[in-house]
Amino acid sequence: MTTTLITGANKGLGFEAARRLIEAGHTVYVGARDAHRGRTAAEMLGARFVQLDVTDEDSVKSAAEFLRADAGRLDVLVNNAGIVGARKPVGEVTGADMLTTYDTNVFGVVRVTHAFLPLLEASDAPVVVNVSSGLGSLAACADPSRVEFQVTLLDYNSSKTALVMVTSQYAKAFPTVRFNAVDPGYTATDLNGHQGTQTIEEGAEIVVRMASIGADGPTGGFFDKSGPVVW
Repeated sequence: MTTTLITGANKGLGFEAARRLIEAGHTVYVGARDAHRGRTAAEMLGARFVQLDVTDEDSVKSAAEFLRADAGRLDVLVNNAGIVGARKPVGEVTGADMLTTYDTNVFGVVRVTHAFLPLLEASDAPVVVNVSSGLGSLAACADPSRVEFQVTLLDYNSSKTALVMVTSQYAKAFPTVRFNAVDPGYTATDLNGHQGTQTIEEGAEIVVRMASIGADGPTGGFFDKSGPVVW
């Protein structure tokens, strides 16, 4: 049985990825900072709940201790929890705004990955999927023909670029773990007021695919539904 933890899995892409992976036979732990929403989502999915606030070191450590006692190892970690940030014009973004966004989108991923690495290394074929964005692609954001070119969010976009590099560095440091970043595409979620052009089901496809790659799959890459992303 494949043991999988998904952060921010009480709704949106995380919830749909959990549903699909459960269908594929995974034992999924729904990570959520809100206990009521997390338990409700876990009950709906037939998953297990673990309270996990990626911005809180103690919460992350407690979640890792819970999973160690409950499962003994972790096969797949999906770092999905994220926030859109300040939504301000570039010139109005402050250092405090950047810290808030990075605290979830970048530092949160590092907190969770650091805490769960020992459990991942206990797996025969550990996989980590970091949910980034096409808005983190330098190539896409510089191309006037791309929708990403039109979106100027200093804190959010740069945090998703940083996440791709974080993924790359982990992949080099831990060659036995398949670390990859993914771009779900412009998906209708709470983050964009449900304005995305893709359904949740379409957006979750690349998350589920990369969560299922196994020991001989790619590592250190950035992928969307079409394949590797030039970033």
